[in-house]
Order: sequence, then C-alpha cells, then structure tokens
Amino acid sequence: MSDYTAAVFDSLCQRAGVILFTVTVVDRKAGLARRCYSSHPEAYPVTGTKPIGSDAWSIQVLEKALPFVANDTAGFAVYFSDHALINSLGCEAALNIPVLKDGVVAGTVNLLDKAGHFTPARVAELQGLVQSETPLLLAAFAATGV
Repeated sequence: MSDYTAAVFDSLCQRAGVILFTVTVVDRKAGLARRCYSSHPEAYPVTGTKPIGSDAWSIQVLEKALPFVANDTAGFAVYFSDHALINSLGCEAALNIPVLKDGVVAGTVNLLDKAGHFTPARVAELQGLVQSETPLLLAAFAATGV
C-alpha cells in the first residue's frame, strides 16, 4: 500500500472513531470483496477476501447502494460468518457504507463498535464523512490495483 493510500485510510479511520474499521474494494470480475485497509491487521489482514453473495446484505449494500446498520450481533451474525471474531474485539454493532463510482458500488467502508453505537444521527454523520471523502477513497481504491 502506498503512503498516500495509507494516509487516506488512516485519516478516515481516526475521524470515524470506532473500534474496528476496514475498507473493501469490490472486485466484480472475481466475485470478491477485497480488504484493502484494516485497523486490526492481525485479526483482519489486508489480504482478506469475502465472496460476494446474493443475500439480503449484498442486495442492500452492493446492489441498491444503501448502508447496512445492525446495532447488535443478532442483526449481523446471519450475514457475517466471522461474528465471533468481531465480538472478541469488543464489537457488537456494524455499519457498512457503500462507496459509489459513477453510481455503482466500488467498495465499502465497514465500521464496527459496541452494541447500540450506530444511532441515526451517528449513521448520518458517518455517511457524510464517507461521502465527503469519496474522491480520495476512489483514488485509494485505484491505487490498490483492483
């Protein structure tokens, strides 16, 4: 990862202020979401991938480009097979915000924190942050080579 890319992701992570912060790039040709940043690289290395499915989460976030919010483990466990690892890091709430390029989801910003963390006001604030940084995120995505 270039210094520029790392700086973009590090800055966004710090401003989001959550326990776990990852960013994925959508690789539609390979049918994968590829992690390109992680605040916890030991648990979630940047080499990690997840298959793009056709479940309700994928439809909502990757097709409809709508954020996903779950304020307890039960709300995301059905979609995230790694929910036990997520919980072990102190996270019981998840927010996934799609990043758009020309109206298509190019990646996601994934934020996880304690139960109940993602209030409507906090979700709106974090969506605004991601939207304001979309040009930098897209440049960072391009630098990852996906």
